[in-house]
Amino acid sequence: MATSTRWLPLESNPDVMNKYIAQLGINNQDWQFCDVYSFDDEVLQFIPRPVVATLLLYRISDKSDGDQMGNECGDAGVYFIKQTIGNACGTIGLIHALCNNVDKLHFDADKHLNKFFNDTKGLTPEERGEKLENDPAFGEAHEEVACEGQSKVPSRDEKIDLHFVAFIHHNGKILELDGRKGAPIDHGPSSEETLLEDSIKVVKKFMERNPSDINFTVVALAKA
Repeated sequence: MATSTRWLPLESNPDVMNKYIAQLGINNQDWQFCDVYSFDDEVLQFIPRPVVATLLLYRISDKSDGDQMGNECGDAGVYFIKQTIGNACGTIGLIHALCNNVDKLHFDADKHLNKFFNDTKGLTPEERGEKLENDPAFGEAHEEVACEGQSKVPSRDEKIDLHFVAFIHHNGKILELDGRKGAPIDHGPSSEETLLEDSIKVVKKFMERNPSDINFTVVALAKA
């Protein structure tokens, strides 16, 4: 259930995101977010590998929220968190990207993300959302980096129509993780090696819903 709590929106900026995840306990010498500047296959080859998650930022509209693409996936092995905080979709996207790759990313045991993950991994998505809402350390970390982007920082109460979703590989499928939805969305077959390319295929479907909109950006969480 959504509440009146609102955070400042996070910018789709790898520098900001990398600072954020470093504060949470991810070694930036091992893993970093990077921009996906083009969807051409030749350009995608220059993205470092492996890619363990991607984040899409897009504009919410009646067209973008049309008929749901893919099917809900109730796999208990996926870490999924409901969004109950306004403008927190950037942090929700990061949590989805990071907490579904614990075995690869090796969280710093002394940092906050490791504690949050261990405290919430046995909870429901709704309970995880509530824990995040009542977690001052996460809220403070989000607010700090949200003020550091290149764009003008909007008012906390300003209506923001941009939204982050994450894509991960899980059990041979590409899953869309969106805290506004009831469960992860299965977009079909994928692999650890093809996650980036498969993410772009799904992003293009998002773009086809509203071809006049140019507000689509993608970042990839890849080996540094």
